[in-house]
Amino acid sequence: MKWLRNFMYGRYGIDQLGNCLFSIYFITLLISIFIPFLRFFSYAIVILFFYRMFSKQYYKRRQENTIYLQKTLTIRKSLNKQRNKFKYRKTHKYFKCPQCHQDLRVPRGKGEITITCPQCHHQFDKRT
Repeated sequence: MKWLRNFMYGRYGIDQLGNCLFSIYFITLLISIFIPFLRFFSYAIVILFFYRMFSKQYYKRRQENTIYLQKTLTIRKSLNKQRNKFKYRKTHKYFKCPQCHQDLRVPRGKGEITITCPQCHHQFDKRT
C-alpha cells in the first residue's frame, strides 16, 4: 500500500465529478451489452475518469469540479429534498403553502393544526 500512497502523492484523486463519470461509465457499460457501439463511449469516459484522477494539475481539476457542482446544484437539491421526504415519511407530513408554494414539514399525529408559513406568514389549517 505504501507504493500506492507514494504514487498518488501530488495527484488530484477522486471528487464529485469523478464519481459521476464513473457512474456514467458503469451505466453505459451495462447498456453496451444491448447496444454494442456504446462500448467505445464508455471507454472514453473511463479514460477521462483516470486522466482526472491521476492528474497533477490541481487548479484545473478543481475548476472543473466547481463548474460541475454549480451546474448540478438544482438537481442535487431536489434529490436531497426527495431523500429527506422519504427518510422522515413516518414522523412528518409535508404540505405546500397555498400562497408561496414553499414545502413545509409538520409532525404527524397532531390532529387538526394551524400551519404558519415561515416565508410569507400565511396561516392555513391541515389535518396531520
